[in-house]
Amino acid sequence: MRCSTFETREPVSVDVESLYRKYGAMVLRRCRSMLGDEQSAQDATQDVFVALLKREGQLEDRGLSAFLWRAATNVCLNKIRSQKRKPMDPDLDRILQISEAAQQMERSHARSFLQRVFDQGPEGTDTIAVLHYRDGLTLEETAEVVGMSVSGVRKRLRQLRAAAQAFDPSPASSSAPSGGPRIDGGAA
Repeated sequence: MRCSTFETREPVSVDVESLYRKYGAMVLRRCRSMLGDEQSAQDATQDVFVALLKREGQLEDRGLSAFLWRAATNVCLNKIRSQKRKPMDPDLDRILQISEAAQQMERSHARSFLQRVFDQGPEGTDTIAVLHYRDGLTLEETAEVVGMSVSGVRKRLRQLRAAAQAFDPSPASSSAPSGGPRIDGGAA
C-alpha cells in the first residue's frame, strides 16, 4: 500500500506596506503597460493591494509575486472592459477606430515577423519576451513569474535575439518591412 503525505502550507499574514515596497513598482509597471494612463494605473495598483488585503487568510508565502502579477492583469482587464462598455465620447471612439485601422497593417507585419521568430524557439519564450521586453520586468521578476531560473530566462532571451537577428525577412519570402521589428526594443 502506497502512502503519500500532503504538505500543508501556513496562511501568510499580510504586511501590505512591506509588500508594496517590494512589489509595488512591478504592479504599477504592469498596470501602466496595460492601461497607458498614469492615473488609471495608480488606481489599479491600489485596487490590487486592496484585493491582497481581502485575501489575507488565503495567501501563501510562496508565489506572492505571481499572485500580484495575475491580480494586476485581472484588475486592468476589468477596467478596460468597463471602459469599453461605457465609451466616454462617441466621437473619440470613432477617431480611435480610424487610427487603429491605419496602424493595423503595420501591426500585422510585426505580428507575422514575431510569430515566425517565436515558432523557432521553445514554447513559452513568447511569454518571457512579453514580460521582459514589453512589460519591463527584470530578469529576476520574469523568472519568478514563469517559474524558471534567471539563467534560464537569460538564455531564452539570448536565443530569441539571435533568432530574430538571423531571420531574413526578404521581400520575396515575407511581407514584413525590411529588417522587421527588433526584439531588443531598438529601432529597425
